[in-house]
Amino acid sequence: MRTLAFQMPDRGGGPSGPRMRVGRPSRRARTLLMTLGVLAVLAMAFVMFAGFWTDWLWFRSVKYSTVFTTTLWTKIGLFAVFGLLMAGAVGFNIWLAHRLRPPLSAMSMEQQSLDRYRMSIAPYKKWLLLGIAVVVGLIAGASAAGQWKTWLMYVNGVPFGRKDPQFGLDVSFYTFDLPWYRFLLGFGFAAVVLSVIAAVVVHYLYGGLRVTSPGARATAAATGHLSVLLGLFVTFKAVAYWLDRYGLAVKSSDFKAADNWTGLRYVDANAYLPAKTILVAIAAICALLFFATLWRRTWQLPVIGFGLMVLSAILIGGLYPAIVQKFQVQPNEQAKESPYVEKNIKATRDAYGIAGTDVKDYPGVPNAGTNKDQLRKTADTTASVRLLDPNIVSPAFQQLQQVKGYYAFPSTLAVDRYSGQDTVIGLRELNIGGIPKNNWINDHFRYTHGFGVVAAKGNTATDKGAPDFTQSDLPSKGMFGTDFEQRIYYGEQTKQYSIVGGPQKELDYSDDKGEKETSYKGDSGVNLDNPVNRAAYALAFSEPQILYSGAIGEGSRILYNRTPKERVEAVAPWLTIDGAPYPAVVDGRVKWIVDAYTTTNGYPYASRTTLGDSTTDSLTNSQRAVVAQENQVNYIRNSVKATVDAYDGTVSLYQWDTEDPVLKTWMKAFPGTVKPKSAIDKTLMDHLRYPQDLFKVQRELLTRYHVTDPQTFLSGSEAWQVPNDPTTKDGTAVPPYYLSMKMPVQKEKDQVFSLTTTFTPNGRDNLSAFMAVNADPGTPDYGKIRLLKLPTSSPVDGPKQVQSKFNSEPKIAESIRLLRGGDSEVEYGNLLTVPLDGGMLYVEPVYVRSSGLKYPLLRKVLVTYGGQTAFEDTLEKALNVVFGAEAPTTPTTPTPPTTPPGEGTTTPPTSQDPTVKAALDDAQKAVEAAEKARQAGDWTAFGKAQDDIKAALKRAIDAEAKPTTPKPGG
Repeated sequence: MRTLAFQMPDRGGGPSGPRMRVGRPSRRARTLLMTLGVLAVLAMAFVMFAGFWTDWLWFRSVKYSTVFTTTLWTKIGLFAVFGLLMAGAVGFNIWLAHRLRPPLSAMSMEQQSLDRYRMSIAPYKKWLLLGIAVVVGLIAGASAAGQWKTWLMYVNGVPFGRKDPQFGLDVSFYTFDLPWYRFLLGFGFAAVVLSVIAAVVVHYLYGGLRVTSPGARATAAATGHLSVLLGLFVTFKAVAYWLDRYGLAVKSSDFKAADNWTGLRYVDANAYLPAKTILVAIAAICALLFFATLWRRTWQLPVIGFGLMVLSAILIGGLYPAIVQKFQVQPNEQAKESPYVEKNIKATRDAYGIAGTDVKDYPGVPNAGTNKDQLRKTADTTASVRLLDPNIVSPAFQQLQQVKGYYAFPSTLAVDRYSGQDTVIGLRELNIGGIPKNNWINDHFRYTHGFGVVAAKGNTATDKGAPDFTQSDLPSKGMFGTDFEQRIYYGEQTKQYSIVGGPQKELDYSDDKGEKETSYKGDSGVNLDNPVNRAAYALAFSEPQILYSGAIGEGSRILYNRTPKERVEAVAPWLTIDGAPYPAVVDGRVKWIVDAYTTTNGYPYASRTTLGDSTTDSLTNSQRAVVAQENQVNYIRNSVKATVDAYDGTVSLYQWDTEDPVLKTWMKAFPGTVKPKSAIDKTLMDHLRYPQDLFKVQRELLTRYHVTDPQTFLSGSEAWQVPNDPTTKDGTAVPPYYLSMKMPVQKEKDQVFSLTTTFTPNGRDNLSAFMAVNADPGTPDYGKIRLLKLPTSSPVDGPKQVQSKFNSEPKIAESIRLLRGGDSEVEYGNLLTVPLDGGMLYVEPVYVRSSGLKYPLLRKVLVTYGGQTAFEDTLEKALNVVFGAEAPTTPTTPTPPTTPPGEGTTTPPTSQDPTVKAALDDAQKAVEAAEKARQAGDWTAFGKAQDDIKAALKRAIDAEAKPTTPKPGG
């Protein structure tokens, strides 16, 4: 036995045996291998460094380096602290389990099989311990670093000044504190579970735990160690039960009254809440029983306690609430749930900024006592009806103002206001796909920017149906003049990087005298003079030519992250960006205006919504989608207005909602990044507006939360829906429309720039309400939401019904058929709704795209009011017909209009009369001038020539019609 004991391997070490002599590589080979290894390590290090370095250079170039450093140091701190905690916890428990290993014992089959593993790892025990600790530490640290927003909100949280109705805690506890507590709890659970697994493995490997060996299954030391760890686990479970009590206030659940219902219901307050409190006490007692095992050295009591805790969780936390729901709530649901529905309604309306919605009853039918002539005048002053649909006329901008193939306009143009007039505006941006020859130099050095602003009146068109441009041509001229920076280096379609400012000249624009060249003079972008910078960007963009190209030299700068949404999101990653940035000419610069939101999903009792679903309509595409569209939120504020300079990319963030506690929290975390609201100058203020995505979220909530009575809310009898766009067939929601108008109930004296939409009842097509928000920040009622609620007893036609009646009207259908003659296409514009004298005025522009024309022209206008429908050439004629001031036009075969710009010219007739001949000569000269202007792409001159042609032909016609005076004595 003595010999046998002597031969047993040491539990803490490994056997030594004869070593085979293996031939060592030569010194040269070792040197080569070492050199290659060092180079490989350096290469990997530089690749990692390149990403970090280019990010730092970019943030420094936009002057938001504090955002980069604050975020970086927060991530590093969280990574280090929680990585070390996890590594220390797991490593300590592995070390402790090894230290508590039992002494040598009698050999058994189980021990013999384990000896091989002990022997194999014995020489590497320290390295194995270190390796496991490092791996779990890295994983935990990386997970913690991802919580940098949670940490910053926790340490910088600002009180909301509002308390939840259940526990009386400030809302900030749920939005800023509770998420951090939950992270800490999750980290604690992970640390204990990993420690238990590691300790069990070590104890088993070294004999502290036995499965098949005779005698006790665990040593006293192993029992004490594992009992403490399990006691910690159950302690964390008690804390989890305690936090779950507060989590009920922000818990989402299925409830027929509303999707994504959030907050306590009757069963939560009267079953789950007391159950969680009882489970806290049970878990705490169970934890004490586990800790007591240190002295009792038996698993009997803690195992019984743990079993009771599990049974209690099933019975108290699961079965009891189900019984309450089945036998107390369901038989009398409305009475039981009403107090909690009332809390949900109030919290939801507060969280989404719809609590102050002004709801008024509106008859929906015209006032019978109003004089028709007076009503006709009122129609002109109530709204500036926008006939130019920004979603349809982009091809007209493209065809008439593109000028060169390497320019393009967005598919959906923007609506702004200039000099009190609604204006459709777009930028002539660079279209990389239209470059004559794509290569690296052309794509990134030669063609670097767009050029010019194009704008047109929103409520009129030319007599040909084309946009009535107020700013056009290249270089751009018109209402903005020419003395402003027209180069567009940053835009919605500018997604490729460009290298500017160096030896390679850029194409600026082309005119009659040829191509103009330029060199970027802004201070945007990152300097590439430094070879380290060039190497870093060569790696970052996977483009080795950046490293050695001769086109890069002194003064070269690389521009990237060039869309307005990208730039704002990068410098303010805590913001959610609106899907529709829009351009404006402000103080001699073209600036993109970007609306940004602060959001949270931790507002107690407020129902959640998914941004992507709420903001989708018939115009939504990849370019116009809200950033972070998959996020579920239950609080949103348009707290920041941002601008991005189209020439030098300068990003400015302005505090807009001065009361928003979420923004105040982020301003504490990133001081100096957001400018005060007072820094917004008057010129910029004139172009700010109420954001579309916020409006769409609010209208989605108002389909249910316009109701404030809990009983009515639960019945669902007053629920609305956003109607589908009747002008499309894809079944998506109608988009909201910007419109300058007066709300009739409020007796507004002047038209106000507003954002409008309509509602229909659930499952029906008649109109249930009209919604408008004051979108003009220059007025005191900016942001005021007004609802005109129509009666349910006398249905009023909704958008789909109006469109259907329009399509089925025989005379109108015949006119449409004639317009479609010759393979022409008819496109319906935005169906605008305007409350007028108790009734609803619908106006819809109708565009025709002929087979030989590449863009639509405004040909007809539909107007419907009080059961009267008109389909005329102009809005004025249509209004006259609807209000009885003029007879409707009889459908006839449409007369071909004067050829639109760029599609040919008109040949005048001939005559022998001297006056007529002189007029015809003038017309011929104007025709030649028009053709010359068309070839040169000078559409302003072309338009003037067309007007000269008309004037000359009119003089000729008048002269022909004038009777000849007889001579005396004849």
